Amino acid sequence: MPGVDLTTGGKVLPITRWGTPVMHAQTRPVTEFGEELHTLIRDMFATMRAADGVGLAATQVGVDLAVFIYECPDADDNIQLGVVCNPEVTLPEGKDRNLEAAEEGCLSHPGGYQSLARPDQSVCTGQDAFGEDITVRGTGLLARCLQHETDHLNGTVFGDRLSSRSRRQLDQKVADLAYRYPDDWPVSPKLKVAPLPVTAEA
Repeated sequence: MPGVDLTTGGKVLPITRWGTPVMHAQTRPVTEFGEELHTLIRDMFATMRAADGVGLAATQVGVDLAVFIYECPDADDNIQLGVVCNPEVTLPEGKDRNLEAAEEGCLSHPGGYQSLARPDQSVCTGQDAFGEDITVRGTGLLARCLQHETDHLNGTVFGDRLSSRSRRQLDQKVADLAYRYPDDWPVSPKLKVAPLPVTAEA
C-alpha cells in the first residue's frame, strides 16, 4: 500500500553499539514486505529522530535485516526521506569519481567524528518498504549517507575504512564522551554534563 506513512507511530529503541556481533556481519535479505517490516521501519524512524541522526540501518537496532532509512539533506540542502531494502550502491568511476573528505560519525559509536574521504555522488538501488524497485541518487551528505548505511548492512562500520591512527583517535573521542550516552540511548536521553563521582560514605 504505497502512500502509507511509515515515518511516524514507532517506538524509540536502544541503538546497538560497535562491537556487538550483529554490527559486523552480513545481513539477511528482505523477502517479506508486510506488517513486521513496517513496524520495524516505524521504530527505526522514531529511533533515528530521537538520536538526531540522518540515517539508520536495521543492524543499529539489533536486527540482521538488509534495510535502512534516511532523512538527510542532499547537495542542495533539500531533505530527502525514504527506505531502502536490499540496497546496492554504485559509485562513479574514472573522471566522474570525485572524493570528498568530511567529518563522519555513527550513532552506533556516539560522540566521535573523524574525516573520511568518500565519493561525492552515489546511486543506491533496491526495493522500497512495499517491495517496489527504487533508485535513489545521492549528492552531498546524502551520497555519504547511502554509502554509510549500505556499509552497515554488509557488516562494515566506517571505522573499518580509517587508518589505524585515525581509528585510535576516533575511539578515544568516543571513550571520552561515553558518559553522555546511557546504555539504552536514545530511549534515555544523552547527558549534558558528567555524572557526579560516587563517594564512599564513612
